[in-house]
Amino acid sequence: MAFAKNVWKLLVAIKDGLSLIFLLLFFAVLFAILTARPSPAGVKDGALLMNLDGFIVEERTPIDPFSALLSGEAPTGEHDVQEVVHALETAAEDERIKAVVLDLREFLGAGAVHLREVGAALDKVRAADKPVLTYGTAYADDGIRLAAHADEVWLDPLGGALIAGTGGQRLYYGELIDKLGVNARVFKVGTYKSAVEPYQGNSMSAPARENAQALYGELWSEWQERVKKARPKIDIDRAALTPADWIESANGDLAQAAKDAGIVDTLGSWTAFGERVAEIAGEDRGDKTPGAFAHTGFAAWLADNPFDESGDRIGVVTIAGEIVDGDAGPGTAGGDRIADLLDDALDDNLKGLVVRVDSPGGSVLASEAIREAILRHKAMDIPVAVSMANVAASGGYWVSTPADRIFAEPETITGSIGIFAVLPTFEQAASNIGVSSDGVTTTPLSGQPDFIGGLNPETEQILQASIENGYDRFLRIVSQSRGKSPAQIDAIGQGRVWDGGTARQNGLVDQFGDLNDALAWVAGEAGLESGDWHPRFLGSGDDEFQTLLSQMLVGDDDAERAGGDLFALTARRQAQTPARIAQDMQRLIESPGMRAYCLGCPEQPRAVRNVPPAVDGGWMTVLARFFAN
Repeated sequence: MAFAKNVWKLLVAIKDGLSLIFLLLFFAVLFAILTARPSPAGVKDGALLMNLDGFIVEERTPIDPFSALLSGEAPTGEHDVQEVVHALETAAEDERIKAVVLDLREFLGAGAVHLREVGAALDKVRAADKPVLTYGTAYADDGIRLAAHADEVWLDPLGGALIAGTGGQRLYYGELIDKLGVNARVFKVGTYKSAVEPYQGNSMSAPARENAQALYGELWSEWQERVKKARPKIDIDRAALTPADWIESANGDLAQAAKDAGIVDTLGSWTAFGERVAEIAGEDRGDKTPGAFAHTGFAAWLADNPFDESGDRIGVVTIAGEIVDGDAGPGTAGGDRIADLLDDALDDNLKGLVVRVDSPGGSVLASEAIREAILRHKAMDIPVAVSMANVAASGGYWVSTPADRIFAEPETITGSIGIFAVLPTFEQAASNIGVSSDGVTTTPLSGQPDFIGGLNPETEQILQASIENGYDRFLRIVSQSRGKSPAQIDAIGQGRVWDGGTARQNGLVDQFGDLNDALAWVAGEAGLESGDWHPRFLGSGDDEFQTLLSQMLVGDDDAERAGGDLFALTARRQAQTPARIAQDMQRLIESPGMRAYCLGCPEQPRAVRNVPPAVDGGWMTVLARFFAN
């Protein structure tokens, strides 16, 4: 009896101990969450300091704590472009801000449209007689375009700058797939639908090369024009066309070469840069670190300057990243998630809707689910506009078709009207290891698709017919939207990718303009006066857990960062190559149904954190299930 009492006391003690531990953990996490939120009290008179480490994106990808833990590294930073622009525009009008400082030491890039939007906001700061200063250790194309809008561009004496221009290489797996004994069976419509080419051969086809040369040529011209307009003294031809001679003329000193070409203004350390900022914005008297200057961090500034929420609401739904079946996102456009956001807002008395698209497309099924959800808003007799960001191609164009008006930028990449699917079979690989397939069938579809024995002609014919039917549907949707015949759309379709300027000429886009232009148009159509409305971003809102993770893993945006030279910048970008290879292989192996995806579009800069899970869905998967059953 005494033994039982002792055991019971031990169990009670363990229970009480665990309860105390969990209680302490709860309050520790609660305290961390509350203190992780930036406070408006952190705003000081001085400079607005924006550490743009990582990428500027349309929609941030949530941090996966388990992936971050397993990798042992802090996740790559992402900055919402709307927040960046809002911070700059409010800083231009606030007397507390004397200057804007961009720390670009770990800046990895942004899409062309995002760079234009941020550059325009920087111009507003300068127009308010507030200097903009940037500091970097490695300026590449995106950093150069952003820094071109600054009054003073500083570079670490051990750093450098290089102009690579648009274009580049992509990976082709044709020979590898052959060696592995995999038969990548491709079903597609579109002469220029190059998304499947990496699985078919080892080089770019002639039509794909023709399309890419035209597209990259226009984007390169646009980049040069924007940079020269913002920074007339820059010598782009010298740095871009004869880079070896340019560097040799400076005896291999990359930093001096950058200054000679007018890419940067001053070579100096971070401390010297800080002393220069202190001359404009004042010293930070509470910080004895050499070069410390009075400043307010990006997060604290946003906390002190929230978005206006007065007046009527115009909904904004963001479709960013690959369009996939299911609830994925943000940062990935899960069809069900976005459709639910739109349906939940049907009772919100929205006066209009703007669809912000920054997506190369993806699943046809998910794209159609989003399109139908947008149409439900349109059926409420409210104006609907589409604002295209960096890319709105293939499925990204599919979801744009309900719009009353489509806005894009000259650098926007759009079009890619085409359909494809890839279905791998393994008959050769199986044969190589002595595995074969045999059995009894009662119809041509019995046992199909046979991934070991291969597809029979009837199965291939049915799958190709379904793809062609999907393409015809795509043509009809676009033709009805744009007021053209299917034949006219087919002439500019076939999977061809267009820059925004050409897309405006051929009728795929109505006019040039950014998100604000699209919002203003919708407000005008809804009869709303300026100041009587505000955008309501569907699904947005602070996530306390994400804020805590960002604070813990990425760090405080006031903290000094180490940066890196051009070699380090290249290494950080190349470090994401394995994840992109994994995505390519996933698209082949998982075969997630019919795809309206623009793999031929220039890759948009963003962190590659998680490979989006492919959820069973799409007509190809439905057919596969039918055959398998």
